Amino acid sequence: SGTHVSDGGAGLPTVTAKADSAPTIKIPSSAPPGSLVVKTLIKGSGPPVAKGQEVVTQYVGVNWRTKVPFDSSWTRGAPFGFQIGATPAQIIAGWDKGLIGVPVGSRVLLVIPPKDGYGSTGQAQAGIKGTDTLVFVVDVLDAATGASG
Repeated sequence: SGTHVSDGGAGLPTVTAKADSAPTIKIPSSAPPGSLVVKTLIKGSGPPVAKGQEVVTQYVGVNWRTKVPFDSSWTRGAPFGFQIGATPAQIIAGWDKGLIGVPVGSRVLLVIPPKDGYGSTGQAQAGIKGTDTLVFVVDVLDAATGASG
């Protein structure tokens, strides 16, 4: 839910989606950007995500080089939750950097260069090389501050 803002494009991947289904990401033939890109596709009306919160998301990840999805919470049938800004990190740096400040209820496009993804080692199990740019479409479903104690 939220206000539709963009479908990406203009040198960035184009995102299409039907309600209640995984978005489809079309990678352009151009070279990927060299730095982290955070593009709001749907702007939610909830509070902004803050460091230390438990965040619940649905996402699809595509490798820019292969143009093939390598991971999706949608295909697993369950949202993905994690603590943002945790030490040690629970997610790749591109998510930690890119999702802070995003309003709950939003869908964002993250274009993540290797240094903010899996680094020079890549992620062999997922077919990700150390030079691969990753593209995620992330739906921020909820964010809450956990009980301290």
